[in-house]
Amino acid sequence: MMKMTPKKNIIILVLAVVLGACSAEGEFPGLEYAPQMYHSIPYEPLTQIRDTEQGAWLSSIDNEVGEFYNSNPNNPFGMTMREPAANTVRRNSGDYLPYRIPKDSIELASRVLTNPLDSSDAVLKGGQALYNSYCYPCHGGAGQGDGPVAAVYLGVPAYNVGRYAELTEGHIFHTITYGRGRMNAHGSQIDIEDRWKIVRYVQQLQKQ
Repeated sequence: MMKMTPKKNIIILVLAVVLGACSAEGEFPGLEYAPQMYHSIPYEPLTQIRDTEQGAWLSSIDNEVGEFYNSNPNNPFGMTMREPAANTVRRNSGDYLPYRIPKDSIELASRVLTNPLDSSDAVLKGGQALYNSYCYPCHGGAGQGDGPVAAVYLGVPAYNVGRYAELTEGHIFHTITYGRGRMNAHGSQIDIEDRWKIVRYVQQLQKQ
């Protein structure tokens, strides 16, 4: 049996005190190890620390405020993020408005939507790159429904067969946006312009 020396007892006691001090209890959040890993120095819009003394004990920047202070003094009330005006729309390179046709109105989308992009080589090349990232796993490189996922989940259609070869650009765009059947929606992953690029490329695959 190992004999505990006074020195070892002191070390164990110190470790117990240190580890106990790090634990959170009640309103005490506990101590942080390497707090710079948890608190970013730049402004963060989703946090609001207006106390200039917060983190002063470890401040590594000579700006006379604590490390955790992140309010923006250039905005009213020191806000880090200001709410946009009502009914405003985020600017984008093509001035596209948000897509508002409801999910269950694919026939309407098929009739009224037209692709704002031409069939230039640049658009098709961009559409192919996006297609390879998002569509290839199921639909395959040539749109034959033979991607690696389709080998497991059967029934992925070929673009150039039957009614799929006749799908309109609006139908394709709407399907990419909301998904259809076992295909998941991609509207939150691919912006509007890139969806239209994919549509151009898919229409090329429909003719093969």
